[in-house]
Amino acid sequence: MTETVTRFAPSPTGHLHLGHAHSALFGWRAARMAGGRFLLRIEDIDAGRCRPVFESDLMDDLAWLGLDWDGPVRRQSDHFDDYRAALARLQALGLVYPCFCTRKEIAAEAARAGQAPHGPDGLLYPGTCRHLPESLRAERLAAGGPYALRLDVAAAKALAGPLRWHDRAQGWQEAAPEILGDVVLARKDTPTSYHLSVTVDDDLQGITLVTRGQDLFFATHLHRLLQALLGLAVPDYHHHGLLVNERGERLAKRDGARSLRTLREAGHSPAEVRAMAGFPD
Repeated sequence: MTETVTRFAPSPTGHLHLGHAHSALFGWRAARMAGGRFLLRIEDIDAGRCRPVFESDLMDDLAWLGLDWDGPVRRQSDHFDDYRAALARLQALGLVYPCFCTRKEIAAEAARAGQAPHGPDGLLYPGTCRHLPESLRAERLAAGGPYALRLDVAAAKALAGPLRWHDRAQGWQEAAPEILGDVVLARKDTPTSYHLSVTVDDDLQGITLVTRGQDLFFATHLHRLLQALLGLAVPDYHHHGLLVNERGERLAKRDGARSLRTLREAGHSPAEVRAMAGFPD
């Protein structure tokens, strides 16, 4: 039987809140109850927002909460070459194109189109740069301005063929990556994005069960496509429910009163905070 390996992968852009605690406890318990391993990964590709102090604090908060992890911590910023290699494979397949559109230009193009397509995360990229002539692409790249590298999802899906993935709470799912449109895989100054790096990391770390919030359910459709294109292992998934505040809004780092650090300083015990996060002892 395959060993159960789960992970918790926060970004050090602020202090952990109760929603993070719920997700970490969910993955940790899934691994420990199966006699498996629980890994910690630091998703710090956003150099402009990530801070070492938040990384140190989150590890301290997790340990205080009673969580331990196996093996060394993987920091994404230490492994950009892994993501560059994966991106190069997708480029060699002819599935990646440079996009020079700004957010304002994308919104304007959508407005001109009238009923612009939307996905679970909002407005979908209208494909403005997908069919630019090669001469114009070369000219724009030579100019040295900013650009993103997008996945041609229609071409990628045609190459990969029908795909499925399994969610332990919702059963088998037919992969529909087009719901997210031509997502960004990298940018001029950053060789990866969340979608690319998390898919590569889960394979390299041998993750067999991805436990994460329901808000990332639709992203898994895209990740399944990337796994097929890159020849990566396909883990099982369990998208758990989300904790919300009194207004029914998903907890976020800006919700400081719910941060683990604030609750600790207010005198709450680890057991009390675990209960607040949905895991009473």
